[in-house]
Amino acid sequence: MAHTYKYPRAALTVDCVVFGFDESELKVLLIQRGLEPFKGRWALPGGFVRVDETLVAAARRELLEEAGLSNVFLEQLYSFGALHRDPRERVVSVAYYALVKLSEHEAKAATDATNARWFVVSKVPRLAFDHREILSTALARLKGKVRYQPIGFELLPPKFTLSQLQHLYEAVLETKLDKRNFRKKALDFGLLVPLNEKFQSGRHRPARLFRFDRQRYEKLLRQGFNFEL
Repeated sequence: MAHTYKYPRAALTVDCVVFGFDESELKVLLIQRGLEPFKGRWALPGGFVRVDETLVAAARRELLEEAGLSNVFLEQLYSFGALHRDPRERVVSVAYYALVKLSEHEAKAATDATNARWFVVSKVPRLAFDHREILSTALARLKGKVRYQPIGFELLPPKFTLSQLQHLYEAVLETKLDKRNFRKKALDFGLLVPLNEKFQSGRHRPARLFRFDRQRYEKLLRQGFNFEL
């Protein structure tokens, strides 16, 4: 026996806030819409969920189709369901945020986007739909989570200096951090592996490179380890 649903239903979309870091500023990836509504306006990558896919599958598909991104850190953020958030019809959006290594992901537009570009989060243009609200929510989540979970390393290259790590935290938290205290705390966790390599930047003295020991972190996490930087 076939079953039908007689009540009107809302459409379902996913929207993705993609953050990147360029060693001094936190950035977000935006696409320029090629279709109405809001044609020509900048927006977050995203689109409608297909009936045969999960939410996370839809988010990953949209990131690949609209921005050429794959294999990135992705986590569900929040649901947005204001009645008139989309002029086409009643649409509920489940938002995700993604963290990428900026040097590995060049912005490129695809499908219904005419352009794609990285913007400094403090200089984002007017956005389509309620994407400004979604971006603000994602920034608040990132600021809170970076303090107690090492997701910040998803934004850094595999090999980084302590200065790069500090600049990342300062950019995300929007505050200056004491250099000595920050480095002591970061090293005391025992999660940064010093490498026999150094990074040369201009006329500055070469700085030692480190890598994040993810296996050790996951082992400590199972033992009740508390990360707080």
